Amino acid sequence: MIELYDENSFAHYGTPRHSGRYPWGSGGEETTRNRDYLQSVKKLKKDGMTESQIATGQGISVKELRARVSIASAQVRQANILTAQRHAENGWSNSEIGRRMGVNESTVRSWLAPGAKDKADALQSTSGMLKDQVAKKGYVDVGKGVEHQLGITKTRLETSLAVLKEQGYPVHTLKIRQVNNPGQFTTMQVLAKPGTSLAEVNANRKDIKQITARSDDYGRSYHDTQPPLSISSRRVGIVYGKEGAKADGMIYVRPGVPDVQIGNKRYGQVRIAVDGTHYLKGMAVYKDDLPAGKDLVFHTKQPDTGRKKDAMKELEKDPELPFGSIVRQTHDSNGKVNSVMNLVGSPTKPGSGEEGQWDTWSRNLSSQFLSKQKPELAKQQLDLTFERRKRELSEINSLTNPLVKKDLLNKFADQTDSAAVHLRAAALPRQATKVLIPIPSMSPKEVYAPSFRDGERVVLVRYPHGGTFEIPEVTVNNRNREAIKLLGRQPQDAIGIHHKVAERLSGADFDGDTVLVIPNRGKKVQSTPPLEGLKNFDPMVYKLPKDSPIPRMTGRRKQDEMGRVSNLITDMTLKGASTDELARAIKHSMVVIDGEKHNLDFRQSEKDHGIHALKQKYQGGKQAGAQTLISRKKSPVWLNERRPRPMRRGGPVDPVTGKKVFEETGRLIPDVKTRTRKDPVTGEKITVKEATGRMKKRQKKHELLSVVDNAYDAIPPTHTPTAMEILYAEHSNRLKAMANDARKTSLPLKGNPQSKSAKKHYAAEVKSLDAKIREAERNAPYERHAHLLANVEVYHRRQANPDMEPEEYKKVKQQALTRARNRTGASKTKIKLTQSEWDAIQAGAISNHKLSKILNNTDMDTVKVLAMPKHKPKLTGTMLRRAKSMANRGYTQAEIADALGIGLTTLKVGLSE
Repeated sequence: MIELYDENSFAHYGTPRHSGRYPWGSGGEETTRNRDYLQSVKKLKKDGMTESQIATGQGISVKELRARVSIASAQVRQANILTAQRHAENGWSNSEIGRRMGVNESTVRSWLAPGAKDKADALQSTSGMLKDQVAKKGYVDVGKGVEHQLGITKTRLETSLAVLKEQGYPVHTLKIRQVNNPGQFTTMQVLAKPGTSLAEVNANRKDIKQITARSDDYGRSYHDTQPPLSISSRRVGIVYGKEGAKADGMIYVRPGVPDVQIGNKRYGQVRIAVDGTHYLKGMAVYKDDLPAGKDLVFHTKQPDTGRKKDAMKELEKDPELPFGSIVRQTHDSNGKVNSVMNLVGSPTKPGSGEEGQWDTWSRNLSSQFLSKQKPELAKQQLDLTFERRKRELSEINSLTNPLVKKDLLNKFADQTDSAAVHLRAAALPRQATKVLIPIPSMSPKEVYAPSFRDGERVVLVRYPHGGTFEIPEVTVNNRNREAIKLLGRQPQDAIGIHHKVAERLSGADFDGDTVLVIPNRGKKVQSTPPLEGLKNFDPMVYKLPKDSPIPRMTGRRKQDEMGRVSNLITDMTLKGASTDELARAIKHSMVVIDGEKHNLDFRQSEKDHGIHALKQKYQGGKQAGAQTLISRKKSPVWLNERRPRPMRRGGPVDPVTGKKVFEETGRLIPDVKTRTRKDPVTGEKITVKEATGRMKKRQKKHELLSVVDNAYDAIPPTHTPTAMEILYAEHSNRLKAMANDARKTSLPLKGNPQSKSAKKHYAAEVKSLDAKIREAERNAPYERHAHLLANVEVYHRRQANPDMEPEEYKKVKQQALTRARNRTGASKTKIKLTQSEWDAIQAGAISNHKLSKILNNTDMDTVKVLAMPKHKPKLTGTMLRRAKSMANRGYTQAEIADALGIGLTTLKVGLSE
């Protein structure tokens, strides 16, 4: 028995299935015990005891006390509802039932109200769902944010977990290493079967799953992810070989067939199950003239083997991820899957994988593109980038809310530091990202792009590309009948091209590949003819016979070789290499890219194309590496492990300069030596690591430009920087200085106290903000699971390649995390603030802690627009009616915008509102 103490007396009683000699108190039926327990807690509160004192007396936490009260209350209410229902079935009136049960008639009415039992059953429903998930999966994540994922309250989840804990189900805490943030960990709570130890969960952490169930009625009922619908292969036509290559990756869909609906859009990136064993992946678009009996027609460059499924991929064994990545299903009014089309993208991001998604991508210009252009264009865009950041900093400094200002200053500083390393530049006017769709009747010199003006010249840029010879310049033709019929007159973010244009775009295909479309009036963007040396070059001439003794290319070697040849091409371009020399390097890169997949002899390619001679000429040696700032900016630099300087020693920012300040952690790890030997099977040189018995300081890898104060220090002293490098070095330095100024300004700023009167006045806005915070935090379980999956993949890949190079290891980690995020659907939902919610924040209606949550889950631009409202052009009612009328008559968006004298963005926003 437990002794609870207050100032006047001792109370003795048991606790529900927790402590004491008796599981639920001193005897009697379960409902009676629940009532007794609730009455005991109520009496202690009435006697003046706090929840904390009551919980301490029971030997549990306040959280556990509340959970037990919720459990007991729910079970008592459920028993009362059942009793009242039985009496009502016997013909008793509400008054008679109330008199017999000792309650008011209004209470009986609430028990008998429609849905009352469902509400009372919600606790059992949630507990049962959790049991089912554990039974199927063994270990499930029940940590922070899972309640939002499930569609229930945090209290309901915690109470349901408390019910399961009483039944012997353990909840273990694990630390998951963040793949993209060395030294940082994420906490995960894992529910497991009774008797499962923490050690067992740790040993099987790769098997921890997400809860896939979802409730739309706050926990009364749940629906789980449904198996994908499958289409019969008899309904699928396939175009192979040369004809298939002209639209490689495209899936044409017969309109009007219910079970192959793409949704409300005309096109989308999809996965389609076939015969329950295989699947198609590519871009789906409606097309009228399909062969009789075929509702889908898939295009592939693969040869016809006589077996359709050779052109498809096998479904994954994981029933929750049959396509190997996260998809969105379409459902009917009863919640059942009603289409074979599974749109690529997260369920938490409506619109992903379908028309309109690609138009929202980042419009910044990478150094990989701009450094291959004329210095005049690079300077123009870099200066524009700097001036925009300068205005942005000035706007942030004008804010009045100190916590918002501090947060935005620090985020601005971090983003500017990152910009000083990655060196992206401002977008060119009207540029946009578009997904590629093949139009056979289109001229190779034209493009169907209704977002651009008919007849204007545009360039198409695909990442990565070897040079300006892989940037075609084409003329917009928005009159092509086939394109209009296939895509309509106003596709949001698709363009139609001839397949020969795709071949020039670094070998693009049509399964979701995208390009940057840039109007090129004045020929500011360079586009040069295709290299003669690349015409008709086929990397397959280097294919090794099956019985060849020459060692095969490994995945690790491919990564190394691609890094080397990519840096070589960048350095050659900056140093003015001839087109013949560039063609040699690019042909070798084509062999390297396919070397592992098709078993190509990359060493012979290296000799035939004189790669060593090119490295000697443009990098200073046969084994030399990157030489220019553009190719070296993210080169790995190893430093002793460090951390931000703690506040007790001055804090992480120098108050005089605004620079970040670090100190070494002093952590030690076992020292190892390496030796190289030849693998007897592959013939490859491999590295073997052996312990020396000594300890050494732990080191961490950093990007070169992030650890130098002066960008010129990233350029080797033996190399004279080119004009382009000087432009980028100066740009990096002024961004670093701007970031330091922002940090210095943020240091003295502190938040304002919360206002009780404002909280009351803006109660509706506070409630709305709470809901938006919950929605934003739904991503946490997906992100935890992504790191868990990525860690497992990285571990196995490193075990298979213990001599993995640091740069390759970084790529492996990033690729693993990207794949894991795609599989789990990890994608942060940004909070969109309204004007009234911003007014509530400014008035102090929410706490500084809650404001920090909001600022961490919204974007800087949203806050700045609200804090510093600017005039934005909007369509008047008359203009909107005219715009819709013109659209209905077949005018393109570009033509409508020109007719109204407004920008294309203003038109799109107006039409979408």
